[in-house]
Amino acid sequence: MDSPEVTFTLAYVVFAVCFVFTPTEFHSAGLTVQNLLSGWLGSEDAAFVPYHLRRTAATLLCHSLLPLGYYVGMCFAASEKRLYSPSQAPETWRIFLLLALTLPTIACTLIYYWSRDRWAHHPLARTLAHYAFPQSGWRAVASSVDTEFRRIDKFATGAPGARVIVTDTWVMKVTTYRVHVAQQQDVHLTVTESQQHDLAPDSNLPVQLLTIRVASANPAVPAFDIRPAPQTHPVVPTQQQTPRAG
Repeated sequence: MDSPEVTFTLAYVVFAVCFVFTPTEFHSAGLTVQNLLSGWLGSEDAAFVPYHLRRTAATLLCHSLLPLGYYVGMCFAASEKRLYSPSQAPETWRIFLLLALTLPTIACTLIYYWSRDRWAHHPLARTLAHYAFPQSGWRAVASSVDTEFRRIDKFATGAPGARVIVTDTWVMKVTTYRVHVAQQQDVHLTVTESQQHDLAPDSNLPVQLLTIRVASANPAVPAFDIRPAPQTHPVVPTQQQTPRAG
């Protein structure tokens, strides 16, 4: 590779990784899907469920366009390869272009399927539908979630890509591409992993990191893992537990 190719490739890889995993610096600079598309996404506080229906779809599409963005950039960084004319580009790059076009095509197809019937096929909507009464639908449950999220007494912790939110009725985990939801009265909590560190970074106390499995009594609701904030009190030996929330 020539120097411009190497420089652009390294810079784009760093950008792509940071854009997907969004470190603090990218959040501060506003280089996130949530910030760039804030006008379309709306407010999470005002409408939690509709916001995340759109956010997960937009995130999937934006991330699927990253390989295509790299190809377009290489058209300028390596102009001698004639990448702007696929018929004259090397075979390896033609295969890469095909892959780069396939990913957003698949993403668009999936998003279109999700958005049918006013997002009724989205994974979040389908999960909420399991908690709906026969005479109502998933939107009634979504309205309840929205109302509880607006309350100031909710508990929220974790990084932006793995936030844990607990309201009066719901346990939720917000990830990059999905929002996991379970009703407190129906869940079983199981400690699946415990990691102990000698000292916490900001104190002189031992710290314990727990991974807790949230499993709903309804087998149709997918289970998920949460990691509460590290505990910095004196650590006792950890045993497998299955407490019931609610």
